[in-house]
Amino acid sequence: MKICRRLVPMLLLSNSVMASESAATHLDLTRSWVGIASVVIFVAAYVFVILEEKIHLRKSKPMLLAAALVWVLIALAYMQQDIPGAVEAGIRHNFLEYAELFFFLLVAMTYINSMLERGVFDELRHLLVSRGLSYRSLFWVTGILSFFISPIADNMTTALIMCAVVMAVGVGQSRFIGVSCIGIVVAANAGGAFSPFGDITTLMVWQKGLVEFWQFFDLFVPSVVNYALPALIMQFALPAGKPSPVVDVDGERLKHGGIPIALLFLLTIVTAVCFHNFLHIPPAYGMMAGLAYLKLYGYYLQRKSRAWVLDNANPPHDRSDPYDFDVFDKVAQAEWDTLFFFYGVILTVGGLGFLGYLGIVSGALYGNMGATEANILVGVLSAVVDNIPVMFAVLTMDPQMPLVQWQLVTLTAGVGGSLLSIGSAAGVALMGQARGHYTFFTHLKWTPAIALGYAASIWVHMLMNA
Repeated sequence: MKICRRLVPMLLLSNSVMASESAATHLDLTRSWVGIASVVIFVAAYVFVILEEKIHLRKSKPMLLAAALVWVLIALAYMQQDIPGAVEAGIRHNFLEYAELFFFLLVAMTYINSMLERGVFDELRHLLVSRGLSYRSLFWVTGILSFFISPIADNMTTALIMCAVVMAVGVGQSRFIGVSCIGIVVAANAGGAFSPFGDITTLMVWQKGLVEFWQFFDLFVPSVVNYALPALIMQFALPAGKPSPVVDVDGERLKHGGIPIALLFLLTIVTAVCFHNFLHIPPAYGMMAGLAYLKLYGYYLQRKSRAWVLDNANPPHDRSDPYDFDVFDKVAQAEWDTLFFFYGVILTVGGLGFLGYLGIVSGALYGNMGATEANILVGVLSAVVDNIPVMFAVLTMDPQMPLVQWQLVTLTAGVGGSLLSIGSAAGVALMGQARGHYTFFTHLKWTPAIALGYAASIWVHMLMNA
């Protein structure tokens, strides 16, 4: 997902406080049975995630169990040494990170479900189809929109919006939906890489002052290459022809309140960005303020609904209340499997970092390799392990690198997750939203093409900015 949105300054500060207070009591368990067992548990859980479509086991279940088991093992090890306080601090540190992600995503999903119910995406589908666009044109339109919306919003929210459009447009065309979702994931991740608030990794680098605001835009052309090259290859797998026209029984697609809710969603994104950029408030708080916008507008629709019911005591059978709208019903329709999966990932990976494994990986990379090679591998690693703890480990180690190398690691950590569907928040979210159409193996088929774009973007960056 990389799917943005966390309290980075507080996390960095809390990490420093934890380190200073518990450095003397922090245990290195990487060579103990606890550490080895934790790695085995993490790997086993991810195997089940990969096999989700084969065994029909929701991906959240193994990751939730893995998170619990890893921290129980850590707690047992620390209790044996009579230092349980450090474990509580470590869990709270990771849980705060998840809580902010949870509320950010919950609001985004609520808005998307609201717009779906109000027919916003059905109307967009009609507009796209009415223009006579082919499947190939639609593939490029959704990809390009994802690329340019992601830097303003975030890759997760952008991918969810564009996937909803693809699902509406591509009814009955699973191949089109699958390939388009891959294009959306690659485009959203690439678009977020050249903006300081397009992805949490860019946000972390920006907050630490390693890359200034305008210096992120040096990555624009490499990001374009990262998306455009694999997209040029993938377009040949799209079905020929155009989507079938929509047959509307009542002639209405867009319900009352659809456009205002879409505008409120844009206002919510602006609020989240402004909260962070100008007030230094975590973006999740801006998203929660946006939920208040939706709830207030929902109250207005409820008042309209009551008036409509009084005026239409016995409406015809083909007429329903056009104002009927329940915010909490849209919250309940959120992709809870995805939200709980993120909990498992963040807590499990956070546990491995607490054990000391992320520090070892960072030390091995920058201690034994050159900065360029190490930063390229950081991107590859972020496709397997979430890019946030990987980037956080790099920032914690603070290797001495010039600006061009910090830009490089920002690029690779942002777009490296596109190599696998589980490598980014956007990919994980779309596996839930386009279930059955976009899967781990659907994405894996196109990993060579995405890797070609990954390599080309690095080459262009070094050519232009080194």
